[in-house]
Amino acid sequence: MSVDELETGLVKIEAMIRPFKLDDVKERLTELDVGGMTVTEVKGFGRTGGKTEFYRGSAYVIDFVPKIKLEVVIPSARTEEVIEAIREVAASERIGDGKIFVTPVLDAVRIRTDERGESAL
Repeated sequence: MSVDELETGLVKIEAMIRPFKLDDVKERLTELDVGGMTVTEVKGFGRTGGKTEFYRGSAYVIDFVPKIKLEVVIPSARTEEVIEAIREVAASERIGDGKIFVTPVLDAVRIRTDERGESAL
């Protein structure tokens, strides 16, 4: 299923970004009136496979690199706008900038009021 097929409904965007880019991405998404986000400190590796660092003359391989996982749920019609905003701010054109994943969300429920769908955001 492509993003274009999700004309109605909600999507969750998960972005794995460099930790020092978080404030800039948050500011940009706030400007776009993205209502809320969840941020988690995570570790992982991709193509680079980690990095080697030296401590007191000994080399250590750091397999997992610290990243920030940013999650937002938005109306699917705003998907490309939000993806482009994250990419624009988080990109440094170097290996390790991260990834963005988009998945459909079947429903959202606000626990306090039982609102559903887009109104629950």
